[in-house]
Amino acid sequence: MSAHNNGIWSWITTVDHKRIGVMYFVTALVFFVIAGVEALVIRIQLWRPENDFISAETYSQMFTMHGTTMIFLVAMPMAVAFFNFIVPLQIGARDVAFPRLNALSYWTFLFGGIFLNSSFLFGAAPNTSWVAYANLTSSQFSPGHNVDFWLLGLSILGISSIMGGVNFITTIINLRAPGMKLMRMPLFTWMTLVTSFILVTALPVLAVALILLAFDRFFGANFYQPMAGGDPILWQHLFWIFGHPEVYILILPSFGVISDVIPTFSRKPLFGYPIVVYAGIMIGFLGWGVWSHHMFTTGLGPIADAFFVASTMIIAIPTGVKICNWIATMWGGQIRFTTAMLYCIGLLAIFTLGGLSGIMHASAPIDLQQHDTHFVVAHFHYVVAGGVMMGLFAGLYYWFPKVTGRFMDERLGKINFWTYFVGFNLTFFPMHISGIYGMPRRTWTYAAELNIALPNMLSTIGAFIFALSALILVYTIIKSAISGEPAGPNPWNAATLEWSIPSPPPHYNFAEIPTVRSREPLWREEERREIEAVTLKVPDVEPVMPNSSYMPILLAFGVALTWGLVMTGKWWAPVIGLSYVGVCILMWAFEDPFARKGA
Repeated sequence: MSAHNNGIWSWITTVDHKRIGVMYFVTALVFFVIAGVEALVIRIQLWRPENDFISAETYSQMFTMHGTTMIFLVAMPMAVAFFNFIVPLQIGARDVAFPRLNALSYWTFLFGGIFLNSSFLFGAAPNTSWVAYANLTSSQFSPGHNVDFWLLGLSILGISSIMGGVNFITTIINLRAPGMKLMRMPLFTWMTLVTSFILVTALPVLAVALILLAFDRFFGANFYQPMAGGDPILWQHLFWIFGHPEVYILILPSFGVISDVIPTFSRKPLFGYPIVVYAGIMIGFLGWGVWSHHMFTTGLGPIADAFFVASTMIIAIPTGVKICNWIATMWGGQIRFTTAMLYCIGLLAIFTLGGLSGIMHASAPIDLQQHDTHFVVAHFHYVVAGGVMMGLFAGLYYWFPKVTGRFMDERLGKINFWTYFVGFNLTFFPMHISGIYGMPRRTWTYAAELNIALPNMLSTIGAFIFALSALILVYTIIKSAISGEPAGPNPWNAATLEWSIPSPPPHYNFAEIPTVRSREPLWREEERREIEAVTLKVPDVEPVMPNSSYMPILLAFGVALTWGLVMTGKWWAPVIGLSYVGVCILMWAFEDPFARKGA
């Protein structure tokens, strides 16, 4: 192992992609619990008509922070946790391309998440929803620091995401094992590649929108101020040009996970592998052409509406193709209903339902009626909480033995799945009904005359079952990590390269880099023996790995500090942070990551 093996300092200074992956996951899990508590507060408030459990202002803070946390601090980083741990192992690489940049990406994410949530301590949590429409976010209508915390927190998180995207694109293109052609890569690696390209192109659009908003708020600019010639619709265009590709940033990693898990537990290669790859790439491209279906109510005109109606319907095609491929993979296979496989099947069922209500919103007249009602809330939770999170939990149960060397408890896992499945559907299906009856979203109470007390009551009961499922999951992870049944290198008899090395993997990953000759190398007896001969042996001399470094955490702190100092409203305050960042970058540049350290 590297110079610092154990203890908290070794984790703080680590540049090992596997440890960084674990830290991403644990951090995302903590934020998942926080976002869940916020969701429960929302549901208690909506338990009955004209409830006064919390005030309108607190409600606004709760749903804004719940949405922002789930998207930017849970779903995205949880996917990145798998990118970090699994992708280098799947492509036969010793490490990611930029180990210190990888650590910097994690610490920037952590400080961004802390900064965002510290707003509660100042009684100024963001309160304009996760889409923060102008000109609700202007100083005139939001005079406090609520919006400042949101826009600066997201700016910090965006920097982290862009760095991660650059790192994984470089890693996947440059560091594949000999023989690992692009069309031999596991689907999870493929979807990581597509997601990374979307990350490095979509996040800068959000950065532009946030910088313009910062100029409006801190320096009196008028980009979104209609009274001064600005345009609030400009915010919507910029936000949704980012926001719709963001949906695919969230779902494509889960598509990649189940494309690896379903073949393993069906004992069959993925049906139509090239088609699934091309469909994923097509989703990445088409995702850029659908953003204005979020804006049918803004009066774009019939020509623009017609274009976005068509593009939104077209993007359903590659998604539908993938669903058919997964079902065809299971068809006639020897299916093992492990917890990971149950989550995959749950994803197929729930994501398909969410996709169908999405196709409804592709029709402008239907969207006009359903816009800003709980029907839309139901739709995107079916896609995100149902699709994205179920895929990530399938990955958790599937790769946990590789990460820890222990199985997750299957009995508890099945209880976790069924409470999740029942709680999820009981929470979000009734919202379709309350939405059709006219319940507006982002509203802290409702009148008894609307006749939606029953669906709201069912949703609240479902939310508590959902919360129980989350507690079971956390308990299962901790219990299994401590006392789970030991697992060998390839406990599932899977086909991809990460299962050819010991569990948990050594810090250098592969004793010798293997040569790959096919798409399912471990399912071909001769090739499997060849690969395991070089991957399972203990090397005479351990490969040289990068040293741990404390520069990433120092630099990440500087990035967060600089953005935070913008809140002072003094032009010179961020310059202090920038000076600190400059010193850190200089020290980083002259640090030798492979220098021999004294004993």
